[in-house]
Amino acid sequence: MKKVLIVAGIAACCLSTPALADGAANAKKAGCMSCHAVDKKVVGPSYKDVAAKYKGDAGAADKLIAKTLAGGSGSFGPMPMPAQKGKMSDAELKETITWVLAQ
Repeated sequence: MKKVLIVAGIAACCLSTPALADGAANAKKAGCMSCHAVDKKVVGPSYKDVAAKYKGDAGAADKLIAKTLAGGSGSFGPMPMPAQKGKMSDAELKETITWVLAQ
């Protein structure tokens, strides 16, 4: 039984890795990494800081998708983030937000 659980856990990790990798690739391709980094503040907050702020928030993905599309300021300081509508498909944006929240 223990071996089955270990194999199932490894399989789950392997199956989820491509989506997380796609999120990172999407962020790079769309230019998000010009203002954000995974582990340090650049112009905008680090993705680890974003994930920490929204940890435990069941609606975090939807909130961040809306914020990304509309742009705005105030969540992490006065620096505004321009609207990012049209930079990614809806599926790519969802993958990217899932990746951000996994940091």
